[in-house]
Amino acid sequence: MRIRASGLLALTLALTGVLDFRSAFGAETEIASAPNTRGSNTTISTAGPINSSNLFFTPLGNGRSCASCHDQSAGWSVTPALLVARFAASNGLDPVFLPVDGATSPNAAVATTAERSMAYSMLLGKGLFRIGLPIPANAQFSLVGIDDPYGFASPAQLSLFRRPLPPVNENFLTAVMWDGRETAPGGPSGECIKGRGPEACFAPLTTSLANQANNAVLTHAQLPGGLTAAQALEILDLTTTLFAAQSIDAVAGNLAAQGGHGGPVALAAQGFYFGINDPFAGDYRTGRFNRNAMNLFAAWINKAPPPPPGTPPGKGPSAQARAQASIARGEVLFNTRPFMISGVAGFNDVLGRAKVEGTCTSCHSAPNVGAQSVPRYFNTGISSAALRTPDLPLYTLVDRATGVSLETSDPGLALQTGLWQDIGKMKVPGLRDLAARAPYFHNGSAPDIAHVIGFYDRRFQIGLTREEQADLAAFLGAL
Repeated sequence: MRIRASGLLALTLALTGVLDFRSAFGAETEIASAPNTRGSNTTISTAGPINSSNLFFTPLGNGRSCASCHDQSAGWSVTPALLVARFAASNGLDPVFLPVDGATSPNAAVATTAERSMAYSMLLGKGLFRIGLPIPANAQFSLVGIDDPYGFASPAQLSLFRRPLPPVNENFLTAVMWDGRETAPGGPSGECIKGRGPEACFAPLTTSLANQANNAVLTHAQLPGGLTAAQALEILDLTTTLFAAQSIDAVAGNLAAQGGHGGPVALAAQGFYFGINDPFAGDYRTGRFNRNAMNLFAAWINKAPPPPPGTPPGKGPSAQARAQASIARGEVLFNTRPFMISGVAGFNDVLGRAKVEGTCTSCHSAPNVGAQSVPRYFNTGISSAALRTPDLPLYTLVDRATGVSLETSDPGLALQTGLWQDIGKMKVPGLRDLAARAPYFHNGSAPDIAHVIGFYDRRFQIGLTREEQADLAAFLGAL
């Protein structure tokens, strides 16, 4: 379906403040919607109709296209349900099922349907691809133990199981990939994190995204030689104009109606720049951090006040009004519910404080997006041995300087930097279009939004009531 959007909105979009471009919606703007468990999500292209002949949708190398792992109906990621359906329809021969990264080991047997079902169990169960990365040569740590249920991992290639991040809403990115491995460095004239040295300066986002596209085609599609520069830019011409968000809530209705500002049209107009609302140094332009980073549903906060005592059944607020009020209350909780943040590498140690009172927006700080506006990485414990499930490898690492050891299912950023302090750190992902792309966290360990909330409630001893958890889930599901 398409709508005419000319004259409704003019956008000024910025890629990390380096590449600025002004793009008014053209005469026709593509809208693609898909149902999910909480209603439906919508993707718009600010460049007009989505070009299905773009290289993004073209099979390359081993028969995969970018769309093989980034499906609009799954929030531009891929879900276990979608993969199970593809497996059933193809007996596991769809190009997404390939040993190179789809199997638990590149050596897994895949000759029969039964063998393929076992080999691709991480894809089918959690939507996880295997990423093979080595211990850096200059690492401050050694790998002294491997417990790999699939018998493949080695210091030369650890097996890391991760969810594919969506290649939409890219104008709000600063860190590219979970572990930042495609975040291109830059000189002092580029975008730099305040208070850090030249090692914290970054190239224009387009450089990182072009590198990411090329490396994805080289590794996942196994295209010899990769992409030309023109081909990489063709893919970026599509992905940097796509904005995706939840648009309809199954009960609350249209998330952009009655004063709400949900959905992708408002998202495409959202202001963003490197360092916006930074919780560490303050906003890079205003100098102030605003914990009320989310303000999409403030108009709904009083939609459903409690009915007066004695109100007859069915005479109180409508189900829609109650649902809208729940979403708005969840937004307030997200912004303002205080809790103590402790033991988070990349947060507490950087601030030099063992405990910091914060809210959800202390990490999810980019306004109405929920990511970090500079490349920062945190370890909240998702990869710790205590949370490791038997289907994940476990690695024992030893600090070469101190002899201290730890166990992790994914060293994260440390495999890029070689730094002991970076073990387990991952980037803060954006939260828009969240309902469409379960499961969550880099390793798919949270099957739904309720489990994400439950993890943080336990991790930081927030003490959320059942009603507060429901309101938070309603809000996150409406993003």
